[in-house]
Amino acid sequence: MKVCHVITRLIVGGAQENTVASCIGLRQLGHDVDLVIGPETGPEGSLYDEARAADVPVFVLKELRRTPNPLHDFGACAALRRLFAEKNYGLVHTHSGKAGFIGRLAARLAGVPIIVHTIHGPSFYEYQNPLGNCLFRWAEQLAASWTTQLVSVADAMTQQYLAAGIGTPAKYVTIHSGINVEAFLNAQPDAALRESLGIAPDDLVVGNIARLFRLKGHEFLFAAAPRITAEVPKVKFLLVGDGIYRRRFELWARKLGLEKQFIFAGLVPPTAIPRYVASMDALVHLSLREGLPRALPQALACGKPVVAFDMDGAREVCLDGVTGFLLRPGDENGLATAVIQLLQDQKLAHRMGTQGRELVREGFSEAQMVRQLDELYRCLAAETQSTKSEIRDKPV
Repeated sequence: MKVCHVITRLIVGGAQENTVASCIGLRQLGHDVDLVIGPETGPEGSLYDEARAADVPVFVLKELRRTPNPLHDFGACAALRRLFAEKNYGLVHTHSGKAGFIGRLAARLAGVPIIVHTIHGPSFYEYQNPLGNCLFRWAEQLAASWTTQLVSVADAMTQQYLAAGIGTPAKYVTIHSGINVEAFLNAQPDAALRESLGIAPDDLVVGNIARLFRLKGHEFLFAAAPRITAEVPKVKFLLVGDGIYRRRFELWARKLGLEKQFIFAGLVPPTAIPRYVASMDALVHLSLREGLPRALPQALACGKPVVAFDMDGAREVCLDGVTGFLLRPGDENGLATAVIQLLQDQKLAHRMGTQGRELVREGFSEAQMVRQLDELYRCLAAETQSTKSEIRDKPV
């Protein structure tokens, strides 16, 4: 099938990694897949080279920008419509809020027979202003009427969108965002890496993988850090990722007198993430807005227990008391208590990590995600062809 995926930015992030992995995997299964992206990058890094290295054709659309701008948005819609019509795609698959709305509108105007959209995270959420939430809900409601199938990376996304009056239950299917499970299952602690990061052999490492940006929850880790350090003096906090808040967090660590405890690894290529996770003792994920946090299955695949706030799809991976601890969002005291318990009770940490490996091994691989997308595409194509045949054969 001739397919086009569309996403606003190809930065290093969960939605983008999902999109690139989907494009690569679907091409390997025989689909003719292109990828359209906007030109914006950032300190998070880019996945452009990874996509091109896998021979995925990537079209950079200069008008496709993240910030709303009527001139750019109209131009992006017009350009996408032309591209969809010229390439005669049988299916357009959009990702992210901005590309999701403009891409689906352009696909509808171009007469693309199948339009799919993946919900990686909610466009509307508690920490956004009411007017913005109202506009985004309306946009999603409208775009859903043009959409053949909505794909949720977590059941929580389906529940939130249905509660907001977006689409009908029949339009949703959950396909968990897959990771390269084998790379994490086989990863081993790396003594050389730990040494290069200033981590001693007997240090205990609490990791976090996220952009250094708002709503990623780093402030809660900094708030809990003094208590954790007091109880576990040999602890180190390894922050993997970069972003515009890095300088702010470095100053915060210094103000707390914990600059030696906080390690800023910076931007790490996705292929190197397993080495970092395998060198951790536990992972915390504290985002206040996330569809299905990829860092959680990544850590569990390495056999590392997790601590997460109960937001969006986190509870579908972080099973409270089984694979880690699930906390009320913003619970700094609970965060400190959970981390201290995992660091001081190695048997508990090992048991949770082992149970997490089995959970992720079964349901969170890239291969399974791609297989499910392939099955979905073929099913939608068959339904579309059947509908066309019924219309053609219907008596006048």
